[in-house]
Amino acid sequence: MSSAFRTLKLASGVRIQDIVEGQGKEAREGDTVEFNYVCRRSNGYFVHSTVDQFSGESSPVILRLDDEQIIRGLKEVLIGMKSGGKRRALIPPSVGYVSETLQPIPEEFGPRRSLLSHSKEPLVFEVQLLKVV
Repeated sequence: MSSAFRTLKLASGVRIQDIVEGQGKEAREGDTVEFNYVCRRSNGYFVHSTVDQFSGESSPVILRLDDEQIIRGLKEVLIGMKSGGKRRALIPPSVGYVSETLQPIPEEFGPRRSLLSHSKEPLVFEVQLLKVV
């Protein structure tokens, strides 16, 4: 029987676990991708999610995998993923929300304030890649 999820540590300090591999085309730098995510503090406290935990409805994010739009750590997590794939990642603040213009950031005031108030600490993202656009 195989062991639990394998953890990959990148040079940037990002730690990635593949949960589900996914199928089809791999996301590459410069691609536009559609994905859902749950963001938590490293202690497990919930920060924000694109999926409503009660209704199950989602508001996926669509972003280009470049250095202008998306936080670098999350870009590194999404590159190489395939549609339907799921990954869990610990993103250090140095490749996280280093600027308030980087996405994904919730539009609502409360969740936005909550996320940005934790921008100086490692964040855990669970990401599901829906498709490479």
